[in-house]
Amino acid sequence: MILAAGLTPAWQRILRFGQLQLGEVNRAVEAYACASGKVINVGLALHALEASQAKTLALIGGETGDAIEREFAQSGVTARWVPSSRATRVCTTLLEDNGRTTELVENAAPASAEELEAFAAAYREEASSAAVAVLTGSLPQGTPREYYRQLLDAAAVPTVADIRGPELMAMLAAPQPPLVVKPNREELAATLGRPLTSDDELLAGMRQLNAAGAPWVVITQGARAVWATSRQAAYRLQPPTLPVVNPIGCGDCMAAGIAWGIAQGWDVPDAVRLGIAAAGDNVTQLLPARIDRQRVEHLTSSVVIERLDV
Repeated sequence: MILAAGLTPAWQRILRFGQLQLGEVNRAVEAYACASGKVINVGLALHALEASQAKTLALIGGETGDAIEREFAQSGVTARWVPSSRATRVCTTLLEDNGRTTELVENAAPASAEELEAFAAAYREEASSAAVAVLTGSLPQGTPREYYRQLLDAAAVPTVADIRGPELMAMLAAPQPPLVVKPNREELAATLGRPLTSDDELLAGMRQLNAAGAPWVVITQGARAVWATSRQAAYRLQPPTLPVVNPIGCGDCMAAGIAWGIAQGWDVPDAVRLGIAAAGDNVTQLLPARIDRQRVEHLTSSVVIERLDV
């Protein structure tokens, strides 16, 4: 089983416009609503890749949490829900016909100490039988920065961590740090507290995370090349050029693809290649993480991988 775990899911509204005019009344051409947020997207993508291996663990509450639970039940997606006294947040994506995307993000409400402990207990139980875990998403306001580190310590399972900032650095100090950490370029720069303008600066920042404990660091940068480093090797992977419908959830689908590949026993660079293909399929779809395994497998051969001499 591959476990997708996180505390900040979202109910997503997607509105499409011809062109947005700030300060004016804008009428949407189309409107959609669906379960989303990083942990939900990872869980949905894993289900699409291999339903029998996927399970989602998330903290949900209120009417929006009920809507997420109903969608998962109707779609046959396996999940375990930890109840929250606060309603699950709502995030809104604004899509324009010119390709521009605007994301309106509501921060997750604080979680109580009891809710955090209930989630940790559920994680310990589910991760004990997982082949791979994905820990993803920001922490609710007021949650200790070491919370994800505590989850790592509680279950010895290969982990993909899509996390940034002090929470990520705390995880790298664990006796068994995540096998793969996957921030994007901007998140890595913010985590390290310095700009990463050139590729040499990017690689130096990635090596810093390797030295801090990360066996593998994978960095995304939108449609541009993906970089992957271990302590011994570095790779650059070029995604295929695809028509962009909605980029939201691409990083989450990539994390799911990496985790799925690792669960199959693949080397990390090959798993990253599949993750890039999953992200590529996602960007061509309107709703996030509604990918298709056959399309993903077809796209994998279009990902160009290069080992670098560094």
